Amino acid sequence: MGQLKMQFTRLIALGAVLAAATSCGDAVRTGSAPVVLTVNQLQAAPGGGHGANQFGSTLFSDVQVLLTTPAPCTPTTPCPTIFADNGQAILGMAPKDPAIAPTAINQVTINRVHIKFVRADGRNVQGVDVPYEFDGAATGTIPTNGTLTLGFELVRHAAKEEPPLVNLINSSSIITTIAQVTFYGSDLAGNQVSVMGQITVDFGNFGDQ
Repeated sequence: MGQLKMQFTRLIALGAVLAAATSCGDAVRTGSAPVVLTVNQLQAAPGGGHGANQFGSTLFSDVQVLLTTPAPCTPTTPCPTIFADNGQAILGMAPKDPAIAPTAINQVTINRVHIKFVRADGRNVQGVDVPYEFDGAATGTIPTNGTLTLGFELVRHAAKEEPPLVNLINSSSIITTIAQVTFYGSDLAGNQVSVMGQITVDFGNFGDQ
C-alpha cells in the first residue's frame, strides 16, 4: 500500500513538472504583449522588367533585365541591369483575450524585417542553393483597430550578383524558393512582438519586354 502511494505521489509531481514546462513554453512562444500580430496579406513585385511594380501572391524575380531605353541602351545594344524586388504586407493585430479590447498603448510599431529563403527539396545552403538571409529596416505603426500596409525590400541587388542567382543569368534553370518574412516590433509599453508570413519566389532569367 505504501509503495502504491509513493508511485501515485511521483505521478502527481511529474504532472506538475510537465504542466509547468508547458506553461513556460507557451509564455516563450507568445511573449508578454497582450496582443498578437497577424499577416493579413503578403505580396511582392519585380523591381524591373516584365510585371515591374505589379504586386502579386507569387514573385517572379528576374536576375537580369535587358533595358532598351534610355540611351545609350537600344534594342540592338541593350543594357544588362539588375533590379531589387519589393515586398508589401498588410499587418494587423488581435487581443490574446477577446474579452479585453486593445487600447492605445497596445499599438505596435514595426522596426525590422528578416528575410530567409528556403526550398521545399531541403537544399538550403545559403550562397549555394538559396540567397543569403538578411535583415532590413522598416517602420510603421499598427493602430489599435486598424491595419498597416508596409513596404520593404524582399530581394536585394547584391543577392543577384552572388551565387546561386548570378549563375542563372546564362542558364534556363529556375530556382523555386519560399521567402520567410518575419516582422519584428514592440507595443507602446515595450513588449516585443513578431510574426512570420511566407511567399513563393521563383528566380530565373525571364524574358524581357
